[in-house]
Formats: sequence, C-alpha cells, structure tokens
Amino acid sequence: MLLLFGLFIVVSGWAQDAATPALKTFWDDPINHPMMPLYVVSGLVVIVILLVMVVTIYLLRVLNMLVEQGEKEKAAKLGTAYVRKPTWWNKLSQQLNASVPLEMEKSIELDHNYDGVRELDNHLPPWWKWLFYVTIVWAVIYIVVFHVSDALPLSEDEYKNEVALAEEQIRKVMASQPMATIDESTLQFTNDAAIIEKGKAVFMNGTCSSCHRNDGGGNTIGPNLTDEYWIHGGDIKNIFSTIKNGAIEKGMPAWGKSLSPTDIRNVTFYVVSLQGTNPANAKAPQGELFKQTPTVASDTTKAKTSLLLE
Repeated sequence: MLLLFGLFIVVSGWAQDAATPALKTFWDDPINHPMMPLYVVSGLVVIVILLVMVVTIYLLRVLNMLVEQGEKEKAAKLGTAYVRKPTWWNKLSQQLNASVPLEMEKSIELDHNYDGVRELDNHLPPWWKWLFYVTIVWAVIYIVVFHVSDALPLSEDEYKNEVALAEEQIRKVMASQPMATIDESTLQFTNDAAIIEKGKAVFMNGTCSSCHRNDGGGNTIGPNLTDEYWIHGGDIKNIFSTIKNGAIEKGMPAWGKSLSPTDIRNVTFYVVSLQGTNPANAKAPQGELFKQTPTVASDTTKAKTSLLLE
C-alpha cells in the first residue's frame, strides 16, 4: 500500500510537470482529470488486496481451529491429555526472551533464601544482549568515522558549516539588493507625502504606537510626540539618532537593529509631521522646548523644517 501511494504521488507529479500550466489540478476537477482512471483502478486494487488479506486471516484461523479440534479428538481417543502446541508467535517470543515457564522455575532456583524469598537464575533476554552488542559495534563505527578518519563532520562542525552557508547566502542577497544609506549629518526634513506615509505604516505596526499611541500623544511609557518638548533633542538628527540607537534607560529600544536606515528616516519624518496635531488626552510635556520653524528652500518646491532650540 505504501508503494502504491508513493506511485500515485510520483505519477501525479509527473503528469502535472508534463502538462501545460493551464491544466487544472486533480482536486479542481477530479471527474475529468486525466489521472482519474488510474486512481480508480489503483483504489480497486488496494480494496481487493485488503479483502484478500482479511479472507486469508479468517481462513487461517478456521484452519487452526479445525487442526486443534482434530488433535483434541485424537488425544481423547488415545486417553492422553491434550497439550496445545505453541504458535509461531509463542516460539518467537520464547527465542527473544529465553524465559523459563512457571512450572520449570524450580530448575533455575539458586541456593539463596532471603526471608523465604528465593532467587532465580534468570538471564538477560537475548534481544537485550543483541541490542547491547549492536550499540558496541555502532560506537566503534562512530569513533572511526567521526573522530579517527573525520569522514563526516561532528554536530558542532555541521552547525558551523550551516551558519557559514547561511551567512554566505545573506551576503549574496545583500550584494544583489544593496541597502540604502542615510547620512545623518546632512539629514533634512522634507514634507514628502510618500515618505511620511511609509513612516506612518512603520509607526502604526506596533513599532512606535505601542508606547506613543497611534496618534503620537504618548502613554505611560512613551512621551508625547506632538508637542514642542523633547527629552533627547528635537532636531531631526536627534530624532533619527534616538530612534536608531534607542534610550535604554527610558525603555526606548534601539530600532536600528531591526529597521533599515530608510525605515528609520521614514519614521523620523512622520514623527516630525506630527508636530501641532494636538490629539485628545495627550500626555503632559516632557523635556526641553524646541521650536520648529518651517521654511521653503529657494531651489525646491518642498518645505523644509529648521529646528531651533529656545
């Protein structure tokens, strides 16, 4: 049955590979699928095999009952007691365990008596000793293969090899998709709706909103981001640095370890854009006052923000 099941998978996979991409799978339309006749015939074959097995087992049991009944009648005619012959399973169990029948335990009694409890000279079962011998052979093979000949790597070496392979794959991906770099020293705010919207998406996914609220008004942990007061500096470079490096003493994690520089830039722009939104029930001001005076550059249509400390 396992072989037939494996055959079904292989044949079905081959049929899907050989077919055109537009061909429906078996479960989309099982009645009209080209493999349906094979599946039906195979299913019938499996059913027939199961029925034959059931009938065979039943006939063997009936045959054993008839043989046992004949031996009982023969023993009765001879005037002897009928003794049931051990089955093949009983013989196998006896060979594996080498157990002594209860009526023969007298033959293996030792001359030891502990308060009326007598000791028997029972040996370990053969299957247990065979398994022990196999472990000894396996230990020798393991030492030779892994420690003497170094034919196969140890678990630690396998781990190092997998880590090296993963790092190489990461290096290739990073080389094919170079990450954009942000120069903090020249960073300036621009009222770019696309950048601010991307920063809002990062802010809202729990990265910032869990501590500063969705509207930036602040909660028990995070300060209010909509007023003009800042704990770690209100300049856009200070905001970028705080998001990137964090403030562990204030419970602010270093998001530079999990966010790309572009994401940090986008969030920084979004935080600056929250100035003056005045959400309801905002947290009281914290830190020092910074005034943000918007100016328009002469060579661009985008508004830039000059942040001045008062």
